[in-house]
Amino acid sequence: MDKNQACYLCKGCGLGEALDFDNLEEVLGESGVSEVKTHDALCSPDGVALIQADVDGGVNAVLIGACSSRVKTDEFNFGSQVIVERASLREQALYCSSDEEEAKEDRQMLAADYLRMSAVKLAKSNVPVPFKLELEPETALLVVGGGVAGINAALAGAKAGVQVYLVEKEAALGGFLGKMAKLAPESPPYQELEDTGLEELVAQVEADGKIKVYTGNTVDKTAGAPGNFTITLSGGDTFRCGAIVQATGWLPYEPEKLADELAYGTSPGIITNVDMEAKAKAGDLGGLNGVAFIQCAGSRDQNHLPYCSAVCCTVSLKQAMMVKEANPEAAVYVIYKDIRTPGQSEEVYREAQRKGVVFIRRDEDYPKISESGGKLAIETKDMTLNDTVEIDELDMVVLATGLKPNNPKVVDAPLVALGMDQEAAKKLAAESKAQCDSWSVLNLQYRQGPNLPTLKYAYPDSHFICFPYETRRTGIYTAGAVRRPMRVSQAVEDATGAALKAIQAAHAAAEGVAVHPRSGDMSFPEFAMQRCTQCKRCTEECPFGAINEDEKANPLPNPTRCRRCGVCMGACPERIISFKNYSVDMIGSMIKSIDVPEEDEEKPRVIVLACENDALPAIDMAARKGHKWSPYIRFIPVRCLGSVNLVWIADALSSGIDGVMLFGCRHGEDYQCHFIKGSELANVRMSKISETLDRLVLESDRVRVEEISFNEVDRIPEIISEFMETIEEVGPNPYKGF
Repeated sequence: MDKNQACYLCKGCGLGEALDFDNLEEVLGESGVSEVKTHDALCSPDGVALIQADVDGGVNAVLIGACSSRVKTDEFNFGSQVIVERASLREQALYCSSDEEEAKEDRQMLAADYLRMSAVKLAKSNVPVPFKLELEPETALLVVGGGVAGINAALAGAKAGVQVYLVEKEAALGGFLGKMAKLAPESPPYQELEDTGLEELVAQVEADGKIKVYTGNTVDKTAGAPGNFTITLSGGDTFRCGAIVQATGWLPYEPEKLADELAYGTSPGIITNVDMEAKAKAGDLGGLNGVAFIQCAGSRDQNHLPYCSAVCCTVSLKQAMMVKEANPEAAVYVIYKDIRTPGQSEEVYREAQRKGVVFIRRDEDYPKISESGGKLAIETKDMTLNDTVEIDELDMVVLATGLKPNNPKVVDAPLVALGMDQEAAKKLAAESKAQCDSWSVLNLQYRQGPNLPTLKYAYPDSHFICFPYETRRTGIYTAGAVRRPMRVSQAVEDATGAALKAIQAAHAAAEGVAVHPRSGDMSFPEFAMQRCTQCKRCTEECPFGAINEDEKANPLPNPTRCRRCGVCMGACPERIISFKNYSVDMIGSMIKSIDVPEEDEEKPRVIVLACENDALPAIDMAARKGHKWSPYIRFIPVRCLGSVNLVWIADALSSGIDGVMLFGCRHGEDYQCHFIKGSELANVRMSKISETLDRLVLESDRVRVEEISFNEVDRIPEIISEFMETIEEVGPNPYKGF
């Protein structure tokens, strides 16, 4: 595009007194920016009007030297056809630097470098053009699973005005809700058991003209991408949809695995909570005189399900109350480690106590169950009495077994290809293939496999805190107990949220923009295929499966699957992948634009490539909080640490930069990376940086990766101070001046 550039410098917030603006105008002139205007408060109506008037007069590339790009976003938005680049002079030059007079020169150099880098970025940027699907974008919603979550997701989608296809593998809708006798109290005063309400829900679905139901069907194939999925069902029907909600529910933990601990299978009187629900629905509780419920039967147990299944306590309370209603004289016991009844379910616990249910708190050891004369007996340690208790004359012992997601477990090991042990790689690959070949819910036609990537317990992987319904397959959302253990009322809310997010994703695909975390981003990766070496790095490392391959291993990008993280850009050794407003060349040029003083000036230069999602907010907040750090640091925001290409490190060090830090999100089991694998991939790549450093004959201490959470503002100055001490120890970069 032909650019008509202008720069606007703000003197507000103390910048006017702290910086030499005449010098900054000279710096900008040397950087190719000919028109520079100053204002006392650019974010004021007068300041915004100044810029808007120039935009109306033809300016289409705006450089603003003022506050952080994370604030005043509405004020400095001049439309999608105007490129706006912002230099953070307030947070990253003024607030973080010393107030001492002798620090003024360093602060001026700091501000000048930020303006140089911003000018380069503005020159290298182009207005993104949204990706448009070849076919007319589809906004219909596919819901897989006809239980309580699936039904409510379908109803929510229909109420939002979109066509909904509801697919259920059984002959009728209902899922496990159809097998339940009653629900635990869900409404005030939380004392009376409630009807499931399934018949009314099914009637609503059948009466809604926007919902087409396919019972007795599964999904044979899911091809395409958001806005253009093509679905093939086992019954032969085919249709297009824009987004998908998977609401396939849960499976009970296998009680056979509890044979040693809880004698399951040794007596017909030892049953599971699922069996008990069936008895209650059949009205078969009247003859029970003694029943004991054993909680955490296989849950919160490292040998079985390490997690709490969330609903078992409430289910046992409900079933205990049903036994009492059928026979008020029955002796009913609940033997528990901890009673977990969040929210108003505490009232259900109290109501069970009022009905005469006896609660016994056990230790970590499972109770011992025995049978004699057709009756069952239990021996356990009562932690309240600090004594062993024995309960006999029991007709039934109910094991409160936990929940597993009704979803294939996927062994996700993309990093194996980056140089890990090859034997372990083969084993992991074989395990993953076996899992994927066994069954699939959606049968995705993705290069990375037919199933949703999962956590180690088979729950679909997502950024659980920020984007709970999202999976690592863009446009595909999970709801209900397939996402995490939850009760019926929670599944209803979950389904509504997932359906609405899915509809948003379909509309985003139609508009050619990204979904979260870069919501509304119109850029997408472009491939210079003439230089592609078919190394497969981009297809293997993309956290979201956005890139397929042809038979020759050429990448086949699917832009509507893309989250715009840039991980593919960081992975590509040939640097053939770029965005209109983010590229390897752009960041490399920004690094090279930094003014590196000669060695005898004793002013080292360190760059920090900072993740825009966690690290950059932490840096801004640390500055606003009054923290100070070395004026020799230069921050460069990146979309994700996974987008960092190793050439940037080489460029920085070969141009005389003394050190490089990467600030990214926590990775590993409790990862916080908004792009799931980005931070982990960056750490793997940085583990190989020693090869580059050896080639340059430089110390490995000059490069460091740090995990930064957005709330760790107090760590920022500590990390910088420690690293600057290291740089002082290793000495100046010998490439200065070359």
